[in-house]
Amino acid sequence: MRKLVVTTFATLDGVMQAPGGPDEDRDGGFEHGGWSVGYWDEMMGSVAEEIHLAAGAVLFGHRTYETLAGYWPHVGDDQPLAAKLNSVPKYVASTSRPNLEWSNSMLLEGEVPEAVMGLKAGDGDPVLVIGSSALLQTLIRHDLVDTFTVWTFPVVVGEGKRLFGSGAIPAGLRLADTRTSTTGVTIATYERDGEIKGGTFGLDD
Repeated sequence: MRKLVVTTFATLDGVMQAPGGPDEDRDGGFEHGGWSVGYWDEMMGSVAEEIHLAAGAVLFGHRTYETLAGYWPHVGDDQPLAAKLNSVPKYVASTSRPNLEWSNSMLLEGEVPEAVMGLKAGDGDPVLVIGSSALLQTLIRHDLVDTFTVWTFPVVVGEGKRLFGSGAIPAGLRLADTRTSTTGVTIATYERDGEIKGGTFGLDD
């Protein structure tokens, strides 16, 4: 069984909308696009490369696919991350018919939960989900995510699409790895860990 691994950027108040530029996603009148750009350092680039090179396939929502398809094919395969993303199988979850000119791209057929379960059922390296906020909500609601790598940036934007929206299934997670950039970005990887370990701080009767 393959793992489904999510890597996503989030603000300190849990927003994942439009980290890469002002016009990336203006849904809901969002005006803070590009909030991640000023916080990158060399270590973050190395971690991003490490995560992507470990993937056996990549799964996108329509908008994220189009954003990345407009960039990575033009970088050149002498860059390891570009070579990986250009060659790996890429699945796009969309109810429309996006332009799939990026090499090795295909539309995810059928209902998303069942189709993703089919991807996970095979053997091989993990299926990586990059960004894709709407798709991610579906994956979370159906408990399909095995690993979350959350890049938390030291910014607060106050509004926007959240990493965990309504409908998330309550679950316990285990912190498997954490790193901190020179700019204060924490990169935390969480694995499944059964149910929430509840209790009370109240005094015993």
